[in-house]
Amino acid sequence: MRWPVAGARARPGDSLTGPALHSFFFRFCVLLCHPMATATGWIGMDESGKGDYFGPLVIAAVHVTPRAAADLEALNVRDSKKISDGMIKKLAVDIRVLCRHSIVAIGPERYNELYKKIRNLNRLLAWGHAKVLENLLEQVPNCELAIADQFGDERLILNALQEKGRKIRLVQRHKGEEDIAVAAASIVARDEFVHRLGRLSSEFGIPLPKGASQAVELAAKSVVRKHGQEGLARVAKLHFKTTKAVLGES
Repeated sequence: MRWPVAGARARPGDSLTGPALHSFFFRFCVLLCHPMATATGWIGMDESGKGDYFGPLVIAAVHVTPRAAADLEALNVRDSKKISDGMIKKLAVDIRVLCRHSIVAIGPERYNELYKKIRNLNRLLAWGHAKVLENLLEQVPNCELAIADQFGDERLILNALQEKGRKIRLVQRHKGEEDIAVAAASIVARDEFVHRLGRLSSEFGIPLPKGASQAVELAAKSVVRKHGQEGLARVAKLHFKTTKAVLGES
């Protein structure tokens, strides 16, 4: 029994069964039904670190073709919020091999500088999405479609792109991670965030928890005691309410 190679023309005697049949029909359904499916594929974007006091804000963009979408589906790629950090690390390696991608990581110091200027998280997110999208379009200039999870007026992203001469159809979607490309981007972004957060923890000699819990506040107080307020600005997003609680009691 012979299974046709992906992308090859079928020949007399070839048969489609098992995994090959599933892959064929998945790609066929993507091409037939997916609003983003074209020969050039589409781009998914998502961010990580937005709700985390410590660590960077990371935005990732992943370009997916119908063929790559079938491979990602086979790997059970889904919203990073539903996957453990260990599995995210493994899946991120596969996604980076299968798909062209781009990552923009805004470290805490740079994040705090930008937030002072922009004073609006949605505008900061839009700036990051526009930057990562432009970077990826350098690799796939013929791609015409992009999907992002809904976080604000899509004109914020489009305006940032237009300033730099980019034109693309952008769709912001509630629960955007249900799209395979956005789900892949969420995994790549989360993997990069966890990696950089771990690096900051090692550099400052203090475990820096994810999120914005009581444990985070205690860790922030430890940072201030050991490294001062200047140290806090190097590891944390200072506009969070956590900052006032930490500095008011330290």
